[in-house]
Amino acid sequence: MELDNIDFKILRLLSKNSRIQWKDLGEQIHMTGQAVGNRIKKLENSGVIKAFSLEVDEMKVGLSYTAFIIIYMKTANHDAFIRFMNDCKEVVEVHRVSGEGCYHIKVKLNHQEQLNLFLDKILEYGNYSVHLSIQEIKQQNPLTAT
Repeated sequence: MELDNIDFKILRLLSKNSRIQWKDLGEQIHMTGQAVGNRIKKLENSGVIKAFSLEVDEMKVGLSYTAFIIIYMKTANHDAFIRFMNDCKEVVEVHRVSGEGCYHIKVKLNHQEQLNLFLDKILEYGNYSVHLSIQEIKQQNPLTAT
């Protein structure tokens, strides 16, 4: 599906407030609510919109530690590691990378002990280096940047 400017406007507005009424969204882009609804359905059916989600204040739910971990794999068989990553609730992002290490992981945790337990499990797959976040400076949805 090729997206036009109207589709991108709809995506930007939905990324700011996924609960917005189609009528209200339509008023902002000079369309009827029904026309907006049809566009949204097409975006969903084509897989452009994968889900509607919410943003949570991580500190208020106890996720006070953010760590970035670089993984240096011991083996070329990465399937078990990938399964492990997909099963870990504290892992919020995993990227296979070029350059330093094999994977870069972002984790959100409740406390230091949870990080230690997680790192112990990683040793089964490879070595690591850990970088703790001191302060998040910016987090932005890529659609709102354009």
